[in-house]
Amino acid sequence: MAAGALHASDALLPTGWARDVVIEWDAAGRITWVRPHSGWSQTSGVARAAGPVLPGMPNLHSHAFQRAFAGLAEFRGSSDDSFWSWRDRMYRVANAVTPEDLDTIATHLFVEMLEAGYTSVCEFHYLHHDVDGRPYADRATLARAIVRAADRAGIGLTMLPVLYQQSGFGGAPPTDGQRRFINRTDALLDLVRALRVAHGDMVRVGLALHSLRAVTPEAMRDALAGLATIDPFAPIHVHVAEQMREVEDCVAWSGQRPVAWLLDHAPVDARWCLVHATHMLDDEAARAAATGAVAGLCPTTEANLGDGIFGFPRWGEGRWGVGSDSHITVNAADELRMLEYSQRLATHRRNVAATPREPHVATALTLAAAAGGAAASGRPIGALAPGARADFVVLDARHPAIADLPAPAALDAHVFASGRGRAIATVVVGGRTVVAGGRHPLRDDAASAFVRVRALLAARTPAP
Repeated sequence: MAAGALHASDALLPTGWARDVVIEWDAAGRITWVRPHSGWSQTSGVARAAGPVLPGMPNLHSHAFQRAFAGLAEFRGSSDDSFWSWRDRMYRVANAVTPEDLDTIATHLFVEMLEAGYTSVCEFHYLHHDVDGRPYADRATLARAIVRAADRAGIGLTMLPVLYQQSGFGGAPPTDGQRRFINRTDALLDLVRALRVAHGDMVRVGLALHSLRAVTPEAMRDALAGLATIDPFAPIHVHVAEQMREVEDCVAWSGQRPVAWLLDHAPVDARWCLVHATHMLDDEAARAAATGAVAGLCPTTEANLGDGIFGFPRWGEGRWGVGSDSHITVNAADELRMLEYSQRLATHRRNVAATPREPHVATALTLAAAAGGAAASGRPIGALAPGARADFVVLDARHPAIADLPAPAALDAHVFASGRGRAIATVVVGGRTVVAGGRHPLRDDAASAFVRVRALLAARTPAP
């Protein structure tokens, strides 16, 4: 890569919108200088952006293989169809995916993410073994498929191998549908080490605990202790309090709700991402937010699965970010819009995410989600600031949804009114342009390959 620079008439900096901004980055793809009121002219030799410039959005929660299943469970299989019946159908797909399939699915997905304004992704990776549940000769076979796809597409990656050992609270044995997920704690830590050695600075590696129902307290303790010897600053993610049945089962097992139990039994701090955290009481939310942990919100998936609505007002000043999770939708703006709309439906108010400092809802949402997503990623991203990776999105000022609007209103329109015709012109990751004119160069080939794989998976997993 070469060093570069870009001029933006308007750029969204951590402190808010700024005018006449020059952003410079070095050959390593790291921002070295951000100059508002730069006095740019056409003779300066610095290219001008096609519209307002935003920090790239981190996608803090992804199960890549589920993109091949998105939209295929929208029929009622029983009178009490729920997350749990959806999960059973999802397992059938998970148990049919080959390493080559995963490479193809993830490549298409990451291209979609980039075109939609995501510049980095946290892969919550629990698909570990062969279709019969036996480890591959190289235990990192499926993880490496994700890494290859991210590299090919050009998206930043935080890899989170997932510890998954049981099917329910109290040590319930895993089901056959979970056979590809199960690892001993030492084997999972070996996978973390192998990925760090093989991919170095190219990939940030952390660890995920699937959920309190899938990991015993002893295994959680040993996994966290082992991770501390490998990388004491590594990100740690966990699904928690996504479904009310999970909350009820946790209370029956321990006498506590999931978030309260986690806070009392694990060293939760700013390295942690609490994925979903949908069902919390006020005191749980206050305690969790005070740790500095990030709430990992996936609004379109949570709506699709009937999880419930995150208690945004009770989270207060706590950190949060967004992810596309099951990839029922792959669009950063859609996640922000769904988050705001869910709060409006719950509170009967409008513009819930606006703050006294930032009255424009989309600006407040974007800054918070970018910062929280960066923290959950464990990478220096999510901000147009010196020292951060040069990851950014340029909106198309000619797009009808935002044309002739001042930058704050243009971002509001992009999030709330651009529809399926996204107002994104350019996406840059680490100083390298990966989307130009709204298109990724791999779009057509990646989509065609994905369609073929999805058809093969459908043939391998006929409807029951």
